[in-house]
Amino acid sequence: MKYTKLFTEIVGCFFIFTYSSCADYLDVVPDNIATIDNAFTNRTMAEKYLFTCYSYMPKHSDPETQVFLAGDEFWMPYPQSVITSTVFEYIARGNQNVTNPILNYWDGDASMFVALRVCNTFLERIESVPGIDSMERKRWIAEVKFLKAYYHYWLVRMYGPIPLIRENLPISASIEAVQAKREPVDDCFNYIVSLLDEALPDLPLKLQNEATETGRTTKPIALAVKASILVNAASPLFNGNSDYSAFVRSTDGVQYFNQSFDVKKWEIAAIACKQAIDTCHLAGFHLYEYKPSLVEGLNSEIITQMSIRNSVCDNNYNYNKEVIWMNPNSTSDVLQRWSTTFLDPVNTANESTRSLLAPPLRIAEMFYTNNGVPIFEDEEWENSGKYSNRYKTKIATSADKYHIKEGAETAVLHFDREIRFYANLAFDTGLWYGIGKYNIDNQWDVRGKQSQAAGKRLPTFYSTTGYYCKKLAHYQNVILPGAGAAYNVVDYPWPVIRLADLYLLYAEALNEVSGPSVEVYEYINKVRVRAGLENVEVAWPNYAKASKKQKHTTKDGLREIIQQERLIELANEGHRYWDIRRWKRAKEMWQNQPIQGWDVDQGETETYYRIKTIYTTSFTSKDYLWPIREYNLSVNPNLDQNPGW
Repeated sequence: MKYTKLFTEIVGCFFIFTYSSCADYLDVVPDNIATIDNAFTNRTMAEKYLFTCYSYMPKHSDPETQVFLAGDEFWMPYPQSVITSTVFEYIARGNQNVTNPILNYWDGDASMFVALRVCNTFLERIESVPGIDSMERKRWIAEVKFLKAYYHYWLVRMYGPIPLIRENLPISASIEAVQAKREPVDDCFNYIVSLLDEALPDLPLKLQNEATETGRTTKPIALAVKASILVNAASPLFNGNSDYSAFVRSTDGVQYFNQSFDVKKWEIAAIACKQAIDTCHLAGFHLYEYKPSLVEGLNSEIITQMSIRNSVCDNNYNYNKEVIWMNPNSTSDVLQRWSTTFLDPVNTANESTRSLLAPPLRIAEMFYTNNGVPIFEDEEWENSGKYSNRYKTKIATSADKYHIKEGAETAVLHFDREIRFYANLAFDTGLWYGIGKYNIDNQWDVRGKQSQAAGKRLPTFYSTTGYYCKKLAHYQNVILPGAGAAYNVVDYPWPVIRLADLYLLYAEALNEVSGPSVEVYEYINKVRVRAGLENVEVAWPNYAKASKKQKHTTKDGLREIIQQERLIELANEGHRYWDIRRWKRAKEMWQNQPIQGWDVDQGETETYYRIKTIYTTSFTSKDYLWPIREYNLSVNPNLDQNPGW
């Protein structure tokens, strides 16, 4: 059943436990036993409790509770006088703290330990509930084991070693019993995977009724999550991380992080990725391809743009078979409004379009050239001076008319880029298909200079970099006419895992095991071909400068290619922050690095297209792991704080 339809039912079930934090230690001791007994008196009440277990699913699309604004994927005007994003102001701007940590999933409002207690209660009680068919009972148990695994994983990814909540403690448990210890990360990953393995046999390959069950766990979802977890476990942050050699459990000296790199972890991850892919194919999943109506009259480039955009935004899951796992409890409405700029010069009083989420210049430079290689490795860009002159301007011709307004002047950086660049980003003089304009010869042209429709006109609602996130806004949204009129959004559940993500995880794992191979290229190329690019083994020899033509033939070179491919394909979807952390590249990418954009305070071309440094980010070793709130350490002497905090 869709979560949005469950809320009224769930409210009636919330009496079964309290939200008192049990903050003395961890929230693992059940309370309100009498009312919990009532929750398991029959099938209907037990099903409500099952949906309550789902209700703790993190809101993946919420910029206030996720990491969209914690790194460098987006930037916002500062300070925010109307909408305050604490994530942006505290984490991205280097103000995380131990007194009241931001994005506190340990014991904050969205504590995963509360979620784990609820899951454990379900698993303890479900066997005694009358009136449940045996197969249904097994499925429900499998779903909750999946959720229990995912909630543990959410914590491990943030905090590293955590206490494992295998079962709830009795209400008679002693203080010593509830003073839980953190477990080594390998033990954490092993336990999480064991829960998934227990769940898999009893999960369905497909949902029987998409209309009523969207979001519930299936085999493809569980296997895709398992693959992602094992790739994380094999990645440098967690696999042989010598930076944590001194990070040991204070009570007995147990090492929290293994100190020896183990290639077998990559082998196990590769096997898991392939199993997930095969099962997804069996269930009918495939990369999304946009099928325009006859009246649209789209050319191949705009069709490819729409394939990229709609792989995220198309909420018709009978057709969009790329999204393996969508979260109906977390929809896109806010992100869409924050991403959409003021496109219509007549309706600039419409404050439902916020124009807040601004990709920095480094995101714009990350996408490939139209030759399918990085802008700093493209031989033609180097020889012609495009790269060295990328911040200068030129005038668009008819050859550019489907991406840039013909006759308009914009940065050289915006010309001759891969189609994913135009599918993801909008910019001054760039074109935006959809949202009321469905003629490719009459698209919205973004007017981004100061005082123009999409430019800086308001103290808060503007792009601070001059870029806008086209990819997250559904192309069938409607800007209603009239001053201050509404912006009607076609909402979609957040796509937690897409098939393209899984393909690139598999390519990464294979390369880490044995280096470049036909199979590694195959799974990178599946994603590239959908994006309108030539294969890796064709693009680099033909288009890269001399020193990079063989880059794809070495493990290190192909690792760079795969990582950039992931950052491009999954751009603006919240994966970038976690990927950069697990690769241990965060200090390289975020320590004393400038957030830059165009000079959006300017109204003339020659002054607007000047690089402006908005902020210089900081990232130190301690920022790889979240801090545990100091209060928890004071009441539980068995807990150790993460290094540096």
